[in-house]
Amino acid sequence: MSPTSAVAVAAPTQKLAEFVAALRFEQLPSDVAAQACDIILDTVGCGIASWRDDREKAEIARGLARSFHAAPKATIWGGGERTDAAIAAMANGILANAADFDDTHKRALLHTGSVVVPPALALGEERGLTGPDIVTAIVAGYEVAVRVGMAVMPTHYRFWHSTATNGTFGAAATAASAMRLDKAGALMALGFAGTQAAGLNTFFTYGDLTKSLHPGKASFNGTLGARLAEIGGTSPPTILEHEKGYLAAYSLEPKAEALTAGLGTTWEILQNGFKFFPSILASHAAIQATLDVVTTHDLKPADIASIVNETYGTVKSHFSAKTVTTGMGARVSVPYCCAVAALDRSVGQAQFATDRVMREDVQRLLAETEVVAVDALTAQYPTKFPARVTITTRDGRRLTSQRDFPKGDPQEPLSPSEIEAKFLDNVAGRYASRDAIELARLIRALPEIADPKPLWSLLARD
Repeated sequence: MSPTSAVAVAAPTQKLAEFVAALRFEQLPSDVAAQACDIILDTVGCGIASWRDDREKAEIARGLARSFHAAPKATIWGGGERTDAAIAAMANGILANAADFDDTHKRALLHTGSVVVPPALALGEERGLTGPDIVTAIVAGYEVAVRVGMAVMPTHYRFWHSTATNGTFGAAATAASAMRLDKAGALMALGFAGTQAAGLNTFFTYGDLTKSLHPGKASFNGTLGARLAEIGGTSPPTILEHEKGYLAAYSLEPKAEALTAGLGTTWEILQNGFKFFPSILASHAAIQATLDVVTTHDLKPADIASIVNETYGTVKSHFSAKTVTTGMGARVSVPYCCAVAALDRSVGQAQFATDRVMREDVQRLLAETEVVAVDALTAQYPTKFPARVTITTRDGRRLTSQRDFPKGDPQEPLSPSEIEAKFLDNVAGRYASRDAIELARLIRALPEIADPKPLWSLLARD
């Protein structure tokens, strides 16, 4: 290869930076822009819901923001106050994930909304961006985050929380777009993202705050990286593909081609999944299969002797905890989700309240609920999220149902009205019905709004 042709072939990190810097709202297909607005709607709703559904965590997020004593530039959703944009992005990232109800891109296994929406809205407010600017920044961050995720998965997930690590690149891309950095600036922002990316999966054992801190810190780190780039900070320009870079360090089987495949033509944001249950996505097909069995056969709690969930290997290795004592621990335990679904015939926020988690009936059935990894089902993941649930009754019957796609998956999508209904329910503890409907309208109208000040005013309501 000649020196001239070598220069002409851009490295993957550079291609991503060029995409971020060049992306304009006019380039976005209408369905992409609409999907971005639904992601904002869903993520904001999840964040505001935390004031009702995990008040302790919401207060920690607000208290953390207050501790910086920063100038009031951007809103903490539903928190009644404003702070620096990077700090608001961190607080809102924590809020968005607090109840584990936020969206997921299944091949990247990434809660993308919780790392791209907080910096986009915070910087949009701080810098007076238009609605189209904000939507563009969301799309830029989404497309980068999930491509980085797909390039390092699945071995990345052995130790690393994808939302924390791969999400940092998405937050940096969103911030770079929102701050209108040129391609050199976007490249430096991505370099800073790679060197800050962190977040371990240890929380799957303990159900602790770190799970929700991760999207908050990713949102903060991405914004920090873009700010450093804006004022002339330098970072590795080949952070993803370098021999000592991100792909080599964070994956046993990196796929560099995934970083740029279809970039600008195949919109991964359209593969976003919206959660129907407030728990780890790996539990959703299992919950639905469990509900199928108990409702079809009208099983009462006293009828159920045990539950077996045959599924793909990641559920067994990551999400099969049976010592469950906290709400978040319950949300990330597939056995708990199956057990409580069988008993209550419902899986909503009430099923993750501490008093429900610790009650004797669900703890007893949890002890009798097993996860079994099946090679044939593992081979289908992550295209499918298969779960085959068998309930054995006390009179010896074995009753089975299988689900391959959770409700909310692109294969079984939530309708726009279902996404809005979820949003309205999520914000009901913080907003009157009229204000909630207006908030939803403003978010979905962002592509036509030149000045989103009314949105910031509504989000600031305490």
